[in-house]
Parts: sequence; structure tokens; C-alpha cells
Amino acid sequence: MTLRPLSLLVSLSLCWPLAASAVEFNAAEMAKATALQQKLLALDSHLDTPANFARAGFDIMQRHEHNALSQVDYPRMVEGALDGGFFAIYTDQGDRSPAAHLGERDHGLQRLMEIHEMLAANPEKFELALTADDAARIKAAGKRVVYISMENGSPLVADPSLLSFYHRAGLRMLSTVHFANNEFADSATDPKGAEWNGLSAAGKALVEDAVRLGIVIDQSHASDAVFDDLIQMLPVPFVLSHSSAKAIYDHPRNLDDARLRQLAAKGGVIQANAYGGYLLDEGKSAERQQAEEALEARLGGWDNMSIANGVELAKGLAALDSQYPQRKATLEDFFAHLGHLLDVVGAEHVGIGMDWDGGGGVAGMEDASDLPKITAWLQRRGLSDAQIAGIWSGNVLRVMRQVQDYAASNSGK
Repeated sequence: MTLRPLSLLVSLSLCWPLAASAVEFNAAEMAKATALQQKLLALDSHLDTPANFARAGFDIMQRHEHNALSQVDYPRMVEGALDGGFFAIYTDQGDRSPAAHLGERDHGLQRLMEIHEMLAANPEKFELALTADDAARIKAAGKRVVYISMENGSPLVADPSLLSFYHRAGLRMLSTVHFANNEFADSATDPKGAEWNGLSAAGKALVEDAVRLGIVIDQSHASDAVFDDLIQMLPVPFVLSHSSAKAIYDHPRNLDDARLRQLAAKGGVIQANAYGGYLLDEGKSAERQQAEEALEARLGGWDNMSIANGVELAKGLAALDSQYPQRKATLEDFFAHLGHLLDVVGAEHVGIGMDWDGGGGVAGMEDASDLPKITAWLQRRGLSDAQIAGIWSGNVLRVMRQVQDYAASNSGK
């Protein structure tokens, strides 16, 4: 989840843009790409789909296309040859009061339960993965892979010891912070600026506990100073589950080339993100922002919208595109970032983290059914099947394997 609910509508409009992507693939290219992607293991490292699990009318086994609330469901995963990925426990940042921390604690546990309820309701189609090797086994059994991640560590502020419980319940990736600073770390986008100049003492303790348990650390949304702390303190690689290249668009959420090289030298991986506001400057007007907020309010507010409201939301956002036009990110913009990441650190340190159902999606790649276009572009670029397999899952699973091996070798010490 890239933005808070009120702001999320800004990026969801990217899914129904006026502009068309200049990148096109012919039928032969798409057939070849789809065939390869169906053979390899394709995982997305940041799926915000659990935000829909408790939404009225949502059924992951049903197709919910042309819907501003949904980009991932089982039919579109099959069509897009997406084998699964990291399903995020996202918690919005509150005011950091004791009451807010308790609410965030409860929200995180609720979202965890909703993921497990989805798994229990669909045991023939989805399975929880706990180790790096589980994913291939689950795919071979004809099921979709569900790793659990946490975006924003705020559910742990009230009681950091809950991390052990989350790990036992399947948590395998953790980010410390989101859109604003919290008790663990500085955000890349807090308008107040740095509070801790990286990780706080509590944040360093949380990260150490996570690595001891075998949980992969995710740096996305955290400040550059947090990145620097992780480089210095971690005995294992880490990832950025959904981030982009600062050299292409200078945004605080994106990573500069020097840090990209540091990440690669440590063995880490950056997963290319498709959230339009981090790919380019959209130049959105205040009038458009107000109109989007009014549209959301008319439909009952973000948390209260049913999945059926998502169809009306999509139509409303398309109308705003005519009334308040703005620049929209395209598939070409996404590939500019992906290509730069590949140029700087190589195919062994790049992956895919689209930010589906959390604001991701660009013109030409609106939902999970479009994912073979990435494989087609990688093939057109000349990458080998092995390199493409690494980008789709091998690289992030290598990091997970290293983290889990480290935890196992140091247990009891």
C-alpha cells in the first residue's frame, strides 16, 4: 500500500488513463512470453490484495475487472501467469497516540486473520508458504503461493514481542515504516523530515529480532538514512519490495545509483514498482485532488466501499480525467525504471513488486492479467530464461533463503 486511503484514489486513476503506452507487443511475442512465464515461478513481492479480503462483495475466486478497488484475483492471476507473492498486512499510520497504537495493533492482527481465512476458504487454490523452497512445491501442486509480509511496523509499536507471534503465523517479510515517521524509523516521505536520522533504538532492536527469526527486511518507504543503517548493521541481504530508480525520477521513495550498488554488493534486491506517482511527476492540481476526495466521500469512504462501488469509482475517475487532465504514467515509464535498475545492478539484483491493489498500475498494464508484458519486454531486451526466472522470483527467494539459513545457523546463540 503506497498511500493512505484519501490519497490512494490519486493513483488508482492511473488504471484508466487517457494516454496510451507507446510500448506494444505483437501476438507472437505475447504467446512466447506467456509460455515462459507459465513455466517459471512468477512472484510479486508486494500485493496489497488483503485490503480487499474483508470488503463486501469481494471474492478472490471471482474476476473483478474494470474495478478501481481490485487488480488481483484468482482468474487474473491465472491469465497473467502470476503464481503468487507476498500478501501485505498494511496498516495506515495514525497519530502515534497510545490509543492509535492499540488500534494499529488490533488492525494488524485482524488483517493477518483475514489472510488466513482466505487460505482456509480456498485450500485447493492457495497455500501458505513459509520457506524459500515452499514456493516451487506449491506451484507444482497447482496452487498459488501466499507469503505474508507486513508493510509498516506500527502494529508492533504497542507490543514488539508480537513479532514472534506473527512469525509463527507466517510472517516472512517486514518493513519498519510507511508514509510517515513512526517509533521505529524515519519515512522517506514524512513532511516533517527526519526524527531519528534512520532507525531508532527500538527500530534497530526490531530489525535484529526479525533477522534472528529469519524474516526478510524490506526497506521500501523508509528514508535513505534507514537504508544506510541497514547496510551497516545487517549480517544478511535485504530487499526493497516495491521501489523505483531516483535517476529516472527524483522522488524520495526512489533509490539513487550509489545506494543501488551498495544494495547489490550486499546481495540485496530491488523490486521494480508500478505506482505512477513514483515513476514520474504527474502534475496533479489541487482541484483534481478535491474532486477525487469528494468522489470517495460520495461513495461512502474508502473503508466502507463495497467491491461494487469500485465499478462506479472507476467510472468517476475516468470522468475526472476529462475534467481535470493530468500526466499519467505508462508502460514505457515503468520500463524506463526497470531498465535503469537492470543497467545499474544487473538482473541478479532486480525483481517485480507492482503494488497491485495499493495504487500500482500504469497505462498498458492495468492489472495482474497484463504481467506477461514484462516478460515479453525482458525477452526483447535479450535476457536469458534463467535471468528472467531470477527477476520473477529467484532473486527475492535467494535473499529469503540466506536470511533463513542465517537464522537457523544462529539459533540458540
